[in-house]
Amino acid sequence: MRAHLGDQLVVESPATGVTRRDGEIVGLHHEDGTPPYDVHWSDTDEVTLVFPGPDAHIHHLEPGSGESPDLVSPPRTDEARQQTGAGSDTPPPDRASHPGDIGRRVAAERRRQGLTRAETARRAKMAPQYLAYLEERSADPSLATLIRLAAALGTSVAALRGGGIDLPPGQGQALLDPQLQDLSPEECRARLSTHGLGRVAVSTPGGPAVVPVNYEVVDDAIVFRTAPDSAPAAAVGTDVAFEVDHVDEAMSQGWSVLAVGPARAVTEPDAVRRLTDRAHSKPWAGGARELWVSISPTQLTGRRISPPDPSGH
Repeated sequence: MRAHLGDQLVVESPATGVTRRDGEIVGLHHEDGTPPYDVHWSDTDEVTLVFPGPDAHIHHLEPGSGESPDLVSPPRTDEARQQTGAGSDTPPPDRASHPGDIGRRVAAERRRQGLTRAETARRAKMAPQYLAYLEERSADPSLATLIRLAAALGTSVAALRGGGIDLPPGQGQALLDPQLQDLSPEECRARLSTHGLGRVAVSTPGGPAVVPVNYEVVDDAIVFRTAPDSAPAAAVGTDVAFEVDHVDEAMSQGWSVLAVGPARAVTEPDAVRRLTDRAHSKPWAGGARELWVSISPTQLTGRRISPPDPSGH
């Protein structure tokens, strides 16, 4: 028995030949297509590792069937099959219309590395349709699938599951002979990008504080929303430091950017409306945070830690 990604595994009754169960093959464990397979079952919407028995056979996906590699329809339940008919192409109502935690982490890491779904699926030896399903819906992939996805993305199964969410970044081993390079102001601005999560250092009545905030970059100014009585609001009317960084745990490298400058409250109605309209998301901390604070950097510096240049330059 040999299969390709996207083929259908059909299990029939030995006595009657009636299909008892079917599912899409979404993962191969051998280059030659021999068992076992990761199968996405249509009746339970689960992915399991399967060693096909004598009552199973492969229904090969026909070339030119018109299926798009970037789209996926959710598997049909028995109830949906009865409602739409066995041959209907109408998908059933979504049982889970929101992506799961694992799918969100996979999608975020894939985009961070600039990988397409097709390339990620090829690296992970799975069907692009299943990767789309995993990213877009609440799914519970098998351990074998997670292992292949982690390898394809250069991360760990624990990271995809969120196991390190309560641990500080940077616990990996240091690089051998790393390069520490200064970033130009242009490189610093590029890493600040348009929005993200950074830290603002302020002086409060209780002493110095460094507080994480969701920020936007608008016309070269760093802006964030907060509550008037919060610690970040203490930035208004003072010179503050704002820091943003990124760490690649798998490669033990990363960068940081530091901006220093005066902070002011944005109070003009048109300016507030413009910032609110351009905001990419609400503050993660939630609650009423209607005070916009703008930092105009007078100093912008940064550093990057990277592996040594193999050419020696």
